[in-house]
Amino acid sequence: MAKLTPPPGPQDHARGKEGAPVTLVEYGDFQCPHCGKAFPAVEDIVKKMGPGLRFIFRHFPLSESHAMAKPAAIAAEAAGRQGKFWEMHHGIFQNQEMLSAETLFAIAQHIGLDLEQFRNDIQDTALEDKVDADFESGVRSGVNGTPSFFINGQKYNGSYDEESLMASLTF
Repeated sequence: MAKLTPPPGPQDHARGKEGAPVTLVEYGDFQCPHCGKAFPAVEDIVKKMGPGLRFIFRHFPLSESHAMAKPAAIAAEAAGRQGKFWEMHHGIFQNQEMLSAETLFAIAQHIGLDLEQFRNDIQDTALEDKVDADFESGVRSGVNGTPSFFINGQKYNGSYDEESLMASLTF
């Protein structure tokens, strides 16, 4: 069974406290329709499990199929510099059907980002390097499609619907 490489650390965007009994890591692509379908299920699980779950999102943009996946990932990282990674993450998935540079700026404005800083940050190669590092960690971890999930460091191979995921999270 594939193991998560590297383990969760300070490089990750995480919701929930470190040391929670269950850590769920998703490798996702903001333009992937399957990730879009998994998004509400994961959100419900995060709410239901509360302090029992730590959720981490890592970027795995499938750029050959989804032209806006990497720009969206970089936009989320740029929002993260202003403390709003998760707001951008949610906004992108909620507007997945109409992803464009204009949509990313509209989301940035809607969530209250400093747009000048956002404009500068999305051009910073360090953010592209972060997205690439997430992608590479996915490859090393055995990710071959999105969404891919890891539960407490072990690759989860079941369905990504809420019921199936939840059953695997509560042992």
